[in-house]
Amino acid sequence: MLSEQSTPVVRATLPVVGAALGEITELFYAKLFADRPELLRDLFNRGNQANGEQRKALAGSIAAFAGMLLEHPGTRPDALLGRIAHKHASLGVTSEQYELVHTHLFAAVEEVLGDALTPEVAAAWDEVYWLMADALIAQEARLRRESGAAEGGAWQRMEIVERYEETSDTVSLTLRRTDGAPAAPFRAGQYVSVQVELPDGARQIRQYSLACAPGSPHWRVTVKRVRGGAGPEGEVSSWLHGHARAGDVLAVSAPFGDLWLDDGDGPLLLASAGIGSTPMLAMLHDLAGRGSTRPVTVVHADRSPADHAHREEQRRLVGRLPRAALHLWYEEPGTGAPEAYAGRADLSRLELPEGLTAYLCGPLPFMRAVRGDLLRRGVPAPLVHYEVFGPDLWLQGA
Repeated sequence: MLSEQSTPVVRATLPVVGAALGEITELFYAKLFADRPELLRDLFNRGNQANGEQRKALAGSIAAFAGMLLEHPGTRPDALLGRIAHKHASLGVTSEQYELVHTHLFAAVEEVLGDALTPEVAAAWDEVYWLMADALIAQEARLRRESGAAEGGAWQRMEIVERYEETSDTVSLTLRRTDGAPAAPFRAGQYVSVQVELPDGARQIRQYSLACAPGSPHWRVTVKRVRGGAGPEGEVSSWLHGHARAGDVLAVSAPFGDLWLDDGDGPLLLASAGIGSTPMLAMLHDLAGRGSTRPVTVVHADRSPADHAHREEQRRLVGRLPRAALHLWYEEPGTGAPEAYAGRADLSRLELPEGLTAYLCGPLPFMRAVRGDLLRRGVPAPLVHYEVFGPDLWLQGA
């Protein structure tokens, strides 16, 4: 909770600080990487730094956290910060690194705000930072304890036992532990971090959902190749597509992620687009493996049937659930999917049961559109869960 003396200061200066956060975060990262270039090489996603998404995500999270402190002073920050904490734990972020971030972030704040950063304003925003940092440090420590991971990351060696080309741009890799032990349990919807060494010596890390049943002795991840265009080409996805083969060994984290299937018996909506189908696939495996009789509405949108990874597997799993229905949308349906709708996903075509819990994964415009449809139809916002691949820009306009 923000102190009585800091609350009016933060409230008065939030518009000014919020407007400057883009410039502040850009300068912050420049200062951080000038001081510690190995962080850009081996921890931060270089692609997200190049396209500016990481800066936007950081600015959005700071503004949202400050707003929460002002408008909901008695609210625990776990829900707001949970997704960040899971990502940090999977990357191996340490508690000591928050001191380093503080040093360079407030140097950037001072440079951007200039004379507007009085001692009183600096003290108030310092309090905001440490409330946020301490909450994240505590959550990340708990997540590491639960997963058995050490601070700084506990990378396990996992061998690729099978490589399968799902589509021209997506490949599935089945992984097993090199020590012969079964893969660790996880909750349907979670992801792992995969670290690869690139030709320039950088050890870049990316997250991939576990697209298999919880309790499987092996794990499976599906990697979509990120091609250049509006943004940079995906370094890790391109390397995995070009080089990862059966017999190769990868460094993989413990499972993390706060999107997972609940344990209830109420109706579900699993809505995905593109490679966002992977966490939903794990949920379908989990439901089918338990013989679930829950009503399940499965929605998937893709460019075309040929681009739809795990298409037949998804169809088979839905068929194993007695009260499940699959609804497909393809922008280019062609003649290979007569049962599919043409165009973008439109939930107004569907009759949805009362009391459903929704899980969303896919590009941000897709998830925002589906979430908006659900809210207009009376689904409470806390029952709409989502997963974002990459920096969480949801707060920028959800």
